[in-house]
Amino acid sequence: MEWNQITFKLPKIDFNPTKQVVEDAFKMYRKLLFKVPTEKLPKITTTYSLTPPNQTNEFHSTTEDAAIFNVEREQYMKFIQNAINRLNGDHRAILIQSYMSKENIKDYVIYNDLGMSSRTYYREKKEAIISIANALDIAVYENEVKAG
Repeated sequence: MEWNQITFKLPKIDFNPTKQVVEDAFKMYRKLLFKVPTEKLPKITTTYSLTPPNQTNEFHSTTEDAAIFNVEREQYMKFIQNAINRLNGDHRAILIQSYMSKENIKDYVIYNDLGMSSRTYYREKKEAIISIANALDIAVYENEVKAG
């Protein structure tokens, strides 16, 4: 009996436009992050995972309009946080330090902090960007028709 091999070709990701879309998503995250009150900010643990604060049974009678306005912002931020938390540890650490911290941390500081060579760091950062683009479903593929 002969086995037929099924081949499934994934479309090839166009890295530069994908990187730009990911960076734009993180810029929006960072912008929204500065509008969130300090007590509602996610905490970054030493394992580089984002833990959103847990508020339950809060009474918002005087701020219902503001809460409704903030729902989309909170959903966007949780969407990004959940996607980050699904990545492996190195990818999470790289993306959090590169794009999600309050300070602008230089790449050489990050790869020294993580104990990586620069070559390994940049390879892992590229993989992390592709992974988060896939997790967020915002990857740009080669030969994809661009809208606009």
